[in-house]
Amino acid sequence: MNVYYHLPGLFEFYEFYKKFLPLFKNKPEYFYDWCKIGSIYGSPSDCIWSGGRISYADYDPKKVFALMKEYNISSRLTFSNSLIEEKHLSDIKCNELCRLLNLDTNNGIIIHSDILMKYLKKKYPNLYFVSSTTKVLTNFNDFKKEVGNTDFTYVVPDFRLNKQLEKLNSLSESYKPKVEFLCNECCWYGCKDRKECYKSVSKQNLGIDCMDHVCKAPFYKEGYRFSRVMENPAFISLEDILNIYVPMGYSNFKIEGRDLGSALLLEFILYYMVKPKYQIHVREAMYLDAMLDLF
Repeated sequence: MNVYYHLPGLFEFYEFYKKFLPLFKNKPEYFYDWCKIGSIYGSPSDCIWSGGRISYADYDPKKVFALMKEYNISSRLTFSNSLIEEKHLSDIKCNELCRLLNLDTNNGIIIHSDILMKYLKKKYPNLYFVSSTTKVLTNFNDFKKEVGNTDFTYVVPDFRLNKQLEKLNSLSESYKPKVEFLCNECCWYGCKDRKECYKSVSKQNLGIDCMDHVCKAPFYKEGYRFSRVMENPAFISLEDILNIYVPMGYSNFKIEGRDLGSALLLEFILYYMVKPKYQIHVREAMYLDAMLDLF
């Protein structure tokens, strides 16, 4: 079975992927044989349908989508705003992005709003839909119902369902290919404010004046640290993927990080996708300059 990674930063890391995707194609010996890129997701700045994160990327969508098409990779727009109303559906920028995405049959929308999905299904029929983790589906029965919804090609459960292995193993074999696990979530496992956090981002993307959500998690002031994320009870390691999830029939794994830097993105790729003996080769090919001084 192949493992399909869904990588962050469709717009946010466009320059990174311009350099990385040729490497991925032309140096297959660097990467695990079973390793595939299922999609790259993200959104440009000033998209009122966006959710999950605030984006500040401004690359030309035509160039972004063309790059993905060149390497036969699915583009996904993160239109996961939870507060969409009918009045928002006519937004010019978001519709133009969907029009461009709809020109091919390999592209999708990560979505939260039922109102938006009903609109997009009718107007842009080539697109597929991914149920967003911003729904915070922590109840397994709610998640199972979501996976059973034929409108969704994929469903990203809340990361706290990652280790409910007995229930996951009992899921119908026809459902397992639809499940896309979030591997490296930095959110505190005990967080009870996840929905409110996403809601505040949805408001801000809609231009509603509101305060930033104040995170109450321990160590939140330290920012994202992959080493700490690895200690999260819900973290899915490379060994977990190969020894637990793949044998159970799961093959789709999402890597978060579109609001982080390209250095961390490279570390995620090295960890999950690159054979250890070739990790230095990938670093050098991407951006290691022998004369670079970090401090």
